[in-house]
Amino acid sequence: MLGFLGLESTDELFRAVPAAIRLAGGLDLEPGLSEADVSVELATMGRRNLATGIAGSGLVCFAGGGAYDHEVPAVTRALAGRSEFVTAYTPYQPEVAQGVLEALFEYQTFISRITGLPISNSSLYDGSAALVEAVNLSVAETHSSRVIVSAGIHPHWRRVLATFAKGTGHEIEVVKLVDGLTDWDSVPGDQGGCVVVGFPNYVGAIESLSKARSLADRLGALLVVCQDPVSAGLLQSPGLHGADVVVGEAQAFGTALSFGGPYLGFFACADRLVRRLPGRLVGETVDLGGTRSYVTTLRAREQDIRREKASSNVCTNETLMAVTAAIQLGWLGTAGIREIAIGGARAANYARKCFSQVSQISLATTAPMFREFALRLPIPASVAIDRLLEEGYLAGIALNEGYEGTDLEETLLLAFTERRTKEEIDHFVTAVRKVVSR
Repeated sequence: MLGFLGLESTDELFRAVPAAIRLAGGLDLEPGLSEADVSVELATMGRRNLATGIAGSGLVCFAGGGAYDHEVPAVTRALAGRSEFVTAYTPYQPEVAQGVLEALFEYQTFISRITGLPISNSSLYDGSAALVEAVNLSVAETHSSRVIVSAGIHPHWRRVLATFAKGTGHEIEVVKLVDGLTDWDSVPGDQGGCVVVGFPNYVGAIESLSKARSLADRLGALLVVCQDPVSAGLLQSPGLHGADVVVGEAQAFGTALSFGGPYLGFFACADRLVRRLPGRLVGETVDLGGTRSYVTTLRAREQDIRREKASSNVCTNETLMAVTAAIQLGWLGTAGIREIAIGGARAANYARKCFSQVSQISLATTAPMFREFALRLPIPASVAIDRLLEEGYLAGIALNEGYEGTDLEETLLLAFTERRTKEEIDHFVTAVRKVVSR
């Protein structure tokens, strides 16, 4: 600011204020808290007010499974809420939409860096839609309708995939989990269209992408990775491990939980697959005057132009959610994403140690995890969740749907973000111990 104003110091900035009315020694105040710390303190005050009948901030959230309680900075809310973005639609006319197109181009750049792949579209409806599009692309590219899907993929995503497969004729095979990890060795045959794996998977375990890559090579299939994008702050990107397509849910970047939507599906792929890329793709060019500008590009690959050859029927995107993610990622930067990832991982590791010391509770898997893990309780997880609701906690997800008849059925899936404090975790562990002992 001083440089922009052409000033040398803050003393020069305040020279217009008479010295007689300036504070000589500064304000006697404690150092300021970060925005996240202030938010936590306000939330704590709100929960205390619940006891007096004053409206508070609600439940402490330990639920995840694709939707996470992350901090959304004021700058993200303020910029993403501007009318230029809120009222914008998919920009077909670049001459009147340069600002939105540039924001989407930046979003694509961020997603490419997170996934480790060179090409990203400007978003899809949500994570499940992105997975469907990845499978469609893979089947079209390999000419094989066999789809090998890990049971570690979100059960809802698997249901959406199965629904679309009824129309496309894709043959979906679900591979079981053993101790939280996909049993790739159990997959027979020597051909397939794609192999789908979560990284980390739905139950929180960090899968070996090299094993999934080896299976894809044996089958002549593409490797599709469903990535938790926050994990890029700590784990190597899937593209570095040979992923052909990386998809996922980017709600964690600036979008509030909002009772389940609207959310943001991201999609990235290798260079050679760009002609099959679904949805919008924004490119950078120059206009007749040599000025940098942005346009939607490679339109001939899209369903509305290449109907008989297209592998996708999507020709739009989640503009507002993508712009929000771009603002959030630009605000965080590389160091910020790492800080968020470390915060969630540390909280999860601390909670896991705490629960491992409770005699009635055991870990559902011993697999390495990032920020989620499942607990085996002496009572059904669904019952524990209902009881913990009365204690002020959104206590997680009961692993029922998609895991019937497995050793994960009725276990409790917990998730942790940078917002969860040691105090909250300690009180939560105490509350869980209380409700399972009733």
